[in-house]
Amino acid sequence: MQLLTIGAFARAARLSPKALRLYDELGLLPPAAVDGESGYRFYDPAQLDRARLIAWLRRLGMPLARIRTVVGLDREAAAAEVAAYWAEVLAETSSRERLASFLVDHLRGRDNAMVDTGGQLAIRYAARTDTGTVRTSNEDAAYASGRLLAVADGMGGPAGGNASVAAIAALKPLEGREVGLEVDLLNALADAVGAAERAVAGIAADHDGPGEPGTTLTAMLWSGSQLGMVHIGDTRAYVFRDGELLQITHDHTWVQSLVDEGRLSPEEAESHPQRALLVRAITGAGTYRPDLSVHDVVSGDRYLLCSDGLTRVVASSSIAEVLRRADGPVEAVDQLIDLVHRGGAPDNIACVVADVVTL
Repeated sequence: MQLLTIGAFARAARLSPKALRLYDELGLLPPAAVDGESGYRFYDPAQLDRARLIAWLRRLGMPLARIRTVVGLDREAAAAEVAAYWAEVLAETSSRERLASFLVDHLRGRDNAMVDTGGQLAIRYAARTDTGTVRTSNEDAAYASGRLLAVADGMGGPAGGNASVAAIAALKPLEGREVGLEVDLLNALADAVGAAERAVAGIAADHDGPGEPGTTLTAMLWSGSQLGMVHIGDTRAYVFRDGELLQITHDHTWVQSLVDEGRLSPEEAESHPQRALLVRAITGAGTYRPDLSVHDVVSGDRYLLCSDGLTRVVASSSIAEVLRRADGPVEAVDQLIDLVHRGGAPDNIACVVADVVTL
């Protein structure tokens, strides 16, 4: 079949020659032939389907790095990746919508400043990690103080452990920072995650072993009567309130995206062989997209932040029972990790429990 010039191919694919040259440089869509003297590119008409797919994905707003992944998959896996990306866009859009609503009210003089409780509310907390019975090293990290609660689950061997510690360390300066408005709280958390991303990038640059280091991160920053939350990956946050356990984070995994689409039941997801495959994490590659939110607190709330070393072994009903009966955060953390060990403890465990109390 006769090859098409770059101009003719661009018109057929509804792309510009400039875009085609960029896709060639990135390895997304190399030409079928290149003239040795002029350097002019020629394309096979059979490449039109790939070109159109790239164009559609770009219109969707998908980053080129992720498009490279999609075009290398079979049709079913590519469809799942596009669906997962769109679910992330919708989640991010929802978060931005809430922020936009806040800003509109703020600029119109209807300020949403947090209510000063006069120091009547505070948190009691406990944090603990455990290597488990199978792993030889611990890549999980946990931290708790009067203002900051955080868990992180590293990946990539020992460097992953460094990544999880570095991610939490990047949040610690927030403990001494006063924030009075919801937007300030969200901005502070977003800036801190950017610092965590840069720290992990440094770890990745020094890493010469197998696997790429990275980490999940779920953290809460206490401010007045609210908790600002940042979340990326499959570490989780729960609140136990009025006798009910509610998960307040959304797993950034490929399997969860299938559940969101209705293609997989939550029960099937629990035993899926790829349930640990993340679609979002802090890796130092500049593609992190954390969920940011603010939650009003009530005296009597009990919060749990944990890694999947807990949630993949202990059923939510058992977690709820521990949070219902434990006298305090230390006892709750110890009982939860004990339940993991009874279930075999195949992975590292990170666990933080915090109670909102009236002083």
